[in-house]
Amino acid sequence: MGKRKSRKKPIQKPKKPTLDRVFNCPFCGHEKTVDCTISKSKGIGSVSCRVCQASYTAQVTHLDEAVDVYAEWIDKTVQVSSFQRENIFLVFC
Repeated sequence: MGKRKSRKKPIQKPKKPTLDRVFNCPFCGHEKTVDCTISKSKGIGSVSCRVCQASYTAQVTHLDEAVDVYAEWIDKTVQVSSFQRENIFLVFC
């Protein structure tokens, strides 16, 4: 008498990692308070902090994600702060 044919276990695909939609605020320092929303039909992405009400809005394409809008916001704040430091340095010299 033969043995029953064993069934192979289905191959499980690895889960696709998801990108964050909630981030830390660079202004007030609170964690997980910045929400990113993207309206792809309007082409607008916005980021806002629930604690200090800091916000930023940018134009997005169909390729952009929430993390891209947040990164652009961080880049703009660094750019503005470095520009202000240069102006203060020029005033005091």
